[in-house]
Amino acid sequence: MHRILASSIGVTCAAALAVPLAPATAIASASPTRTPHTTQTQSQTPTTETTPEGHTESLPLKPLTSTRATATPTAPEQGLRAQDVRRFSLVGVIWDDPRTELHGTVQVRTRSTETGTWSDWQDVATHNADHAPDPDASERVSGRVHGATAPLWVGDSDGVEVRVRAEQPETTDTPTLPTGLRLELVDPGEEPARTAPAARTAPVRRADTPQDAAPASVATTLSAETAEASAVNTELAPLGALEIPALSDEETRRELLTLGQAELLADLTEEQQAKPYIGPRPGIVTRRGWGANESWRERKFVYTSKVKAAFVHHTASGNGYTCSQAPSVIRGIYRYHVMSMGWRDIGYNFVVDKCGTIYEGRAGGVAKPVLGAHTLGFNSNSMGIALLGSYGSKKPSKASVNAVAGLTAWKLGLFGANPRGETYLKSGGGNLYAKGRKVRLNVISGHRDGFATECPGLQMYRKLGTTRETAAELQGR
Repeated sequence: MHRILASSIGVTCAAALAVPLAPATAIASASPTRTPHTTQTQSQTPTTETTPEGHTESLPLKPLTSTRATATPTAPEQGLRAQDVRRFSLVGVIWDDPRTELHGTVQVRTRSTETGTWSDWQDVATHNADHAPDPDASERVSGRVHGATAPLWVGDSDGVEVRVRAEQPETTDTPTLPTGLRLELVDPGEEPARTAPAARTAPVRRADTPQDAAPASVATTLSAETAEASAVNTELAPLGALEIPALSDEETRRELLTLGQAELLADLTEEQQAKPYIGPRPGIVTRRGWGANESWRERKFVYTSKVKAAFVHHTASGNGYTCSQAPSVIRGIYRYHVMSMGWRDIGYNFVVDKCGTIYEGRAGGVAKPVLGAHTLGFNSNSMGIALLGSYGSKKPSKASVNAVAGLTAWKLGLFGANPRGETYLKSGGGNLYAKGRKVRLNVISGHRDGFATECPGLQMYRKLGTTRETAAELQGR
């Protein structure tokens, strides 16, 4: 059913921007050259739009003991002594081979720029290989991808100390760590100053009516990359919008029936045409809304065939952020995924903060089947929704759980999926299911259902039953 949302925005946006844009379903131009990690501020193509630049400081880890046995690239204890560094707010550890797992512990402590005091030692989640492109995906075999821990949000800091310790294997072999361990210190940059486009006064229109034009003050300040990322959502909001507005039940049904009406009617029964199973569209902060620097990612958009299932995740980045800081945390994760881990874009299709705000994730259009990098082996025909934070022992907020239910009720409804139901997905290869195996999964699943992992944390996983029921009710089932 995703075909109903195909757009002809290329012609309209070209007129509005005086820069050529590819149609929403097309593959855009080749990506700019990127360096996976750098100690300098990422250079930007000059534009008239103010963009958050940020930087990543990448520091090689060293053996923490002086014995001959540990003075090797795989020494069982590595790290860095306390030192001054450039300002950062998110930290992670990467290594050379993404196929290698880090069996051990990673701990950091940081110095606050506000108070000048050092934090206690904090654990960094080491099992992050399962949030990844599928094994044979072009994104995975690009040669840029690294193994990595989850990122940890620590707030504005200018000092750091890290220690990485290998665990003793079950055999008598000496414990080792992956080669090429590096500490990544991420400054997500400042949120850019922006001019919001005029609000859409009539959110529902027929597919043959012209696109809403963004005010000239907005259109002329968008970089080509930002315009492309925004253009794929212009069926839902004006070009350059900071947020895609929420719709009522009736408005959502009318929108569904008027966008690509001929194709839609062929797919729906007479009963579904009168009342399709879809939840009201929730408000979604766009990439421009949370300050994504579109020059970081690869330019092309990649799609899967449909959305048959939703995998729920947590970012494992800690809960020490305020809701006003959530856009900064997302920018940090975005930069970590692209600059440090070597992915084409942020891995998740959507992110939800603890106040229940929904954010657009990987670029390509919130209503389209964008191929993500969130559930190793099951990225095709699915979407990934990540709760911002860590929910192993801490319960997720009611607002965030309700947001996941509302988002799945709408997005799965676009593709005719029942949140209470089950579906089959073909495994691309992982530690639970062999490549090529057809696996029966809940339409709303936890990450651990497709891969042996703790994600989305025990406390969030326990909420999935309620999430399924709420989403189905919102669809009118």
